[in-house]
Amino acid sequence: MIETRVSGQTTGTARQSYNLPVPVFALGLNHTTAPLDLRGRLAFAPGTLTPALRGLQGRLQRATPEAALVSTCNRTELYVAASQAAMQELVAPAMDWLASEGGVSADHLRSHTYVMEDRAAARHAFRVASGLDSMVLGEPQILGQMKQAVRQANEAGTLGTTLHQLFQRSFSVAKEVRTSTEIGAHSISMAAAAVRLASQLFEDLHDLQVLFVGAGEMIELVATHFAARAPKSMTVANRTLERGERLAARFGAHSLRLSELPNRLHEFDVVISCTASTVPIIGLGAVERALKMRRHRPMFMVDLAVPRDIEVEVASLGDVYLYTIDDLSALVQTAGEKRQAAVQQAEAIIDAGVLSFEHWLDQRAAVPLIQALSRQVDDWSAVSLSRARRQLARGEPIDTVLETLSRGLTNKMLHGTLAELHAVEGPEREALAQTVSRLFLRGSGRSPSGDGR
Repeated sequence: MIETRVSGQTTGTARQSYNLPVPVFALGLNHTTAPLDLRGRLAFAPGTLTPALRGLQGRLQRATPEAALVSTCNRTELYVAASQAAMQELVAPAMDWLASEGGVSADHLRSHTYVMEDRAAARHAFRVASGLDSMVLGEPQILGQMKQAVRQANEAGTLGTTLHQLFQRSFSVAKEVRTSTEIGAHSISMAAAAVRLASQLFEDLHDLQVLFVGAGEMIELVATHFAARAPKSMTVANRTLERGERLAARFGAHSLRLSELPNRLHEFDVVISCTASTVPIIGLGAVERALKMRRHRPMFMVDLAVPRDIEVEVASLGDVYLYTIDDLSALVQTAGEKRQAAVQQAEAIIDAGVLSFEHWLDQRAAVPLIQALSRQVDDWSAVSLSRARRQLARGEPIDTVLETLSRGLTNKMLHGTLAELHAVEGPEREALAQTVSRLFLRGSGRSPSGDGR
């Protein structure tokens, strides 16, 4: 419910519906779902992609969707983005159109195709671009073919904002996969080994609270692996809070200063540390205190730093499972293990990319609200400025006019918030108070209770 206020007074209410994230689906077939002859029937030559897309949009003109067509010897995939209402009506006609293009029946085609929606569609696009869905794992040609598909969709006029973002992000993810997951890359293998060891110690990684100490490349790799396993929470502790916050934001994690670590260590089941410190930053005493507060529930700790971040004596504690960089190196000796670790790391990077794309869709959905807020503030400003000009014309002192202007704008902006705070009680009011505090008291050092905490 959006309230419309003029001069700080509520003049009425109107229910306003803001756009939801634009749904996406992928309809296709590839070497794992369709025989060679069917793939051949549905292969589009590069020069035919643009007219084909225009024909598709003509078929689906009522819905006016975004569309892109990826076609290689091993796959033909149609990516479509449209409104939620239109999406429900698009899959069947798109299937019929693709069948007619290949000269086959829709029923026959349907038995060899896959349809993926929203998150699954985005993840599939990222995997395709990264070479993980190819007949030859990691082959680089598919990336160029997808870029060509984007150019053709742009020429056809069917490449809208959503698909543009989807494909540009798939290219970025593919680049990261190719530069970070070379077969035999030692750091990637160890990152995967850390997660495997944690899986052996704990029954369910979803119940774990994970702490990463440091914010460098190795921690980023390990965090990517853990994020893919969706633990209960993740936190990044770093000497420089800003850098730690940037890494935490990428994975939806919390952040804290390194100085807070001794008092917070007991909260975490898994601790992965890799900093450039020349002396240990996690000592025996701190771990002993943490275990006592945890009532000796086990802790899994990995020290990837050289020199050590965690005092060697910690390994002697009965409820701590501590592994060093040498311990992990012993676990990843064979080329096969290293190759598998690279694939796992690629999948984790892709999952992080999907989360980022979903976040972009959510932000895009908030644009109409932001625009409405901007219009409301502009209206308030116009009314207040008009009143100030009249006061100045009457010869009132400038300081008095400015104070009135400032007070008036402040009252207008706070009126609705204060009214809502007074209108609710109990847990609802407490939750609203926390939200208001984040919005209006950020960086002020004040708390809702006024004690500065």
